[in-house]
Amino acid sequence: MDCALNFKSGQIVSLECGNACLHSEVIQVVEARQICWVRPLMLVEIVSGKDVSQQWPEEYTLSDLRDGADLLWPLSLFRAALDTEVISLLSQLQSLESDKKDTVIASRQLRDFVDRVWEAFPSAFN
Repeated sequence: MDCALNFKSGQIVSLECGNACLHSEVIQVVEARQICWVRPLMLVEIVSGKDVSQQWPEEYTLSDLRDGADLLWPLSLFRAALDTEVISLLSQLQSLESDKKDTVIASRQLRDFVDRVWEAFPSAFN
């Protein structure tokens, strides 16, 4: 059985694409359709040009996506997020200054990430 089928509501999952990683909360898994309904929490983009799968570098940007749109995406794209990976990011997310929370910019960043994922994994959406 695919480990993605073991995702539970409230669990944090990650989707990596290039120099970015989307961390989302699982709302529901639709096993019959092999899709996952997730609520994006944050997008981490590596500034230094390193691939996100490498050890986290010092320079990255953190975008608050909690007020953005939910996604219904293939289970195969997600992996369970590691606690050590997201705990410090979640605390940073909570401490972001209100002037840094721009919903228009966050919406654009999510849309750009969605476009990159569609281009990188076209077979996942067939």
